[in-house]
Amino acid sequence: MDIDPIETVEQLEEGRTSDRASMRLNMLVAITVAILATFMGICKVKDDNIVQSMQQAQANKLDHWAFYQARNIREEVAKSTLVQLRLAAAGRPAGEQQGYQEAIAQYEKLAADQEKKKDELKAQADQDQKDYDAANFRDDQFDLSDALIAIAISLLAVTALTHQRWLYGLALIPTGFGILMGLAGLIGWNVHPDALIRLLS
Repeated sequence: MDIDPIETVEQLEEGRTSDRASMRLNMLVAITVAILATFMGICKVKDDNIVQSMQQAQANKLDHWAFYQARNIREEVAKSTLVQLRLAAAGRPAGEQQGYQEAIAQYEKLAADQEKKKDELKAQADQDQKDYDAANFRDDQFDLSDALIAIAISLLAVTALTHQRWLYGLALIPTGFGILMGLAGLIGWNVHPDALIRLLS
């Protein structure tokens, strides 16, 4: 069997070119994965802080509604006592009316005070819900970013194994959207794919 030295050199050159292309692709994959992992870590810290603020807003809302109910009961008791005092005062002689009127004024003031405080608590509970919803909006952005970047990293792992350049291009699609959603959460952009979030919720 004759060996053609020129053909052997060409085969070696093709092998080296293929190896260099694979090494470049693997290096590109490694750099992309490192950037995505760093970005995910930054987003995770912010997302954890947002989740804590959501938990605090939820706890505040429950506390405010509990206090609201307590104020409501106090107001109803004061109003009930007012009715009893007014009915009792109607059947009393003029000499006893002064004491009843003082008690009626005291309970009127108490009922008005409880109603005012109750309304303040309702406003606070409503604000707590708004705070929760605003934080949840950003939490959804980070959740979607995590999912998209995880898909991208999976595609990049397959790219490193198969050396298929088109897979790297495909991995850049969820990478781009994942980074967009992460930046939206970090910077506070109003980007929120509602239909997709509803589908995943």
